[in-house]
Amino acid sequence: MRTQLFQAVLAAVSVAGPAVAVLTCKVKALGAGQDDGPNILAAFERCGKNGRITLDEYYVVDTLLLTTGLKNVEIDLSGTVQYTPDIAKWSPQSLFLTYQNATTFWFLSGDNIHLYGGGTLDGNGQVWWEHQAAFPNAGTAGGSSRTFARPVPLTVGNASNVVIQDLHMIGSPFWNNFVYQSTNVTYKGININTVSYNSSAPPANSDGWDIYRSSFVTITNSTINNDDDCVSFKPNSTNIVVSHLNCNGSHGISVGSLGQYAGETDIVANISVSDIVMKNAQNGARIKVFGGSPFANSTAGGGTGFVKNVTFTNFQVANVDHPILIDQCYSTAAATCAEFPSTLSISDVHYINVTGTSSGAEKQVVVDLECSANCTDITAVGTNITPPSGSPEYVCKNIVSASDLDFPCTAPS
Repeated sequence: MRTQLFQAVLAAVSVAGPAVAVLTCKVKALGAGQDDGPNILAAFERCGKNGRITLDEYYVVDTLLLTTGLKNVEIDLSGTVQYTPDIAKWSPQSLFLTYQNATTFWFLSGDNIHLYGGGTLDGNGQVWWEHQAAFPNAGTAGGSSRTFARPVPLTVGNASNVVIQDLHMIGSPFWNNFVYQSTNVTYKGININTVSYNSSAPPANSDGWDIYRSSFVTITNSTINNDDDCVSFKPNSTNIVVSHLNCNGSHGISVGSLGQYAGETDIVANISVSDIVMKNAQNGARIKVFGGSPFANSTAGGGTGFVKNVTFTNFQVANVDHPILIDQCYSTAAATCAEFPSTLSISDVHYINVTGTSSGAEKQVVVDLECSANCTDITAVGTNITPPSGSPEYVCKNIVSASDLDFPCTAPS
């Protein structure tokens, strides 16, 4: 039986080229709904160092793609990788990544990796969304559940010098991309579409990108159609550039959420966000921080840290509920937040040329900057946001540098 399996893998993976040349592994799809995962893994084992892997067919994947130790590898994904919608199997099988109970179908790890080709990653999300709607089980705040884990289609983890470009991503059960404990990672030309066919079973937590404990990440020239954050800077994201994105239906470009875990220190610093078009969204340029907590083991507030040196430039909004938002009581009851305010500081945040229209969901309020403690060096120039009717209103709380804003602040009601 073991010999037959080995022969099947060899038959599915062709290796071409002389020994001194770059190895090329082309994976042949088995067809008939059979699991192509083992043969894909065999290709990475054979050509994952100083090689090229070609995925140019339609592949069904029912096996965790744990591709680690890669070095100087090209991955030409011009076909389609579709993960099976087997919830009972994938919930325990997907790789657990701890933060917000995230798990993943594919963990891409190593140094000097280039994934490209114009192909598609299909998360088969509709089945997961239907199950979530029928049996709500969100797990930890803002995250997944250990009993109903919704895997991320692609995680770049423990990796360096990675370029992901020219891919389509559809139907993610959870976040579309997770950058996990990595450095020097670039995404460009990514098209994300996470939309349900059933209005009663919408996608949940369908973030375009979540960045965690990572630095020097660039995301550019991409389109995202989803119902959660377009990009989210999770704890310890530093030196990030996000530019030229078209986001529709999202929850904004978000710093956070932060301060979720009591006793932990979250840092987000040196973030540049520019040339964004944000349409039909809940938020535009957002910072979200959990309030404090009286519980030492809380997973819904009580963490500390800081946000510093964040700039939003040329940010165009259209039909957005909260075009500019700082919320330091995110997902925290008002009474709890009043008694236990966040201790995570926010400073050196700059809004340059944020323009467009709000949805009117907050009536005339187009800017809402509410800090639990003093926020310092918050500036705005070139702000021009209009509500559907009436004059725009700007709410501020504990903004020390209100004189550096180009709009008149009023206290929250």
